[in-house]
Amino acid sequence: MAATKGRIKQSIAYWCFNTAGDQWDVEKTCEVANQLGCPSVELVEPSDWPILKKHGLVSALSLIGMEGAPFVKGYNNPIYHEELTARTTQAIDEHAAAGFPNVIAFTGFEYRDAEDPTSEKLSREEGADNCVQGLKELADYAAKQGVTICLEHLNTRDDSHPMKGHPGYQGDDLDYVASIIRRVDSPGLKLLFDVYHVQIMHGDILRRLEENKDILGHIHAAGCPGRAEIDATQEVNYPAVMHKLLELGYDGYVGQEYLPTRDPFEGLKEAVQLCDV
Repeated sequence: MAATKGRIKQSIAYWCFNTAGDQWDVEKTCEVANQLGCPSVELVEPSDWPILKKHGLVSALSLIGMEGAPFVKGYNNPIYHEELTARTTQAIDEHAAAGFPNVIAFTGFEYRDAEDPTSEKLSREEGADNCVQGLKELADYAAKQGVTICLEHLNTRDDSHPMKGHPGYQGDDLDYVASIIRRVDSPGLKLLFDVYHVQIMHGDILRRLEENKDILGHIHAAGCPGRAEIDATQEVNYPAVMHKLLELGYDGYVGQEYLPTRDPFEGLKEAVQLCDV
């Protein structure tokens, strides 16, 4: 078993290992999670949650089922609020019933028609106001159900691959996303701190974790640059990041969310060991 200390609760992001490498299905990913001592496989469709339950696992974080890329149509744009509210409410109820902790949320792209980059841009101020308006009641509802909505910061610098960077995403500044969360001011809304994305946009990872320790809801890990394995070929010192999380008293999950470029099991085993501090 790779994780022997278990002080960091690790999770495997299903989509990464389903779309790259050996393209594991949910069953295989759950088997690997148990082999490596990871208590969660995340970003799994609710229809597959019984497989997680069979293996004694949870889904630490889940999507809400928006069509298309999930980070495009977000709370910064009121034309999507009705659908987002309906889908997020359903997801909160499903998570509460399953005993799973977190639902993901996004600011969305900066265009008034999120799928048309030639359309007028929303100002950052307007986008933030819309996010606060759209998330306030939902966050309070989530808190009452024992579920947390995690708003994610993404990088807009890497345009080499549709899942390595997201040009056009409005929430590409960590302070901007954190300010939205603090304005909502509810235990039902926290920050999804993706170390890979933060490193690309800002760096200074340990200090930024410290600055946002009160709103950390979920952590993602991937090698930088390239969103590959978190081994010695990349620039983030992940053991130091994990020690910082322990120092801050963070008790949530850390999701391994990278795209494997070599043997997926061996690479994931190394990643889990690096984070098992």
